[in-house]
Amino acid sequence: MSETATHTAPTATPGHTQTVETQGTGLTIQRCRWCGTASFRRLLCPVCASSDLQREHSAGIGVVVQSSVVNRYTGTARNESLVRFPEGFVYRCRVVGAAPNLVWIGARVRPVAGSHPDAGEVVFELCDTGGRTDWQ
Repeated sequence: MSETATHTAPTATPGHTQTVETQGTGLTIQRCRWCGTASFRRLLCPVCASSDLQREHSAGIGVVVQSSVVNRYTGTARNESLVRFPEGFVYRCRVVGAAPNLVWIGARVRPVAGSHPDAGEVVFELCDTGGRTDWQ
């Protein structure tokens, strides 16, 4: 059962807003109006350094490209991964839903339902928790 949320995104005209209907999970990304580069949590475009960024909604499905187990500052181990998104950017986040050492490169991940990525740490969960079957 999916919820529908309403996000308000700024438009080019000051004082006017555009309402976008989106699904309950996903990411709010930014796209540069000058060069079209997608980014996440940036003040300036990473390519052309423009500050003219437009908010867009993304489903948030990504692929792990690097994974490591970290246990600094806490007594328990956690996973930190670099995730590549279809919009073209890579972001460091935490992956849950499996033991930290069982998150593999190439695993598909999605945002955790109920978490809001704009509020703090970005947390994703594995789409398929079965693991890789080609190693058997």
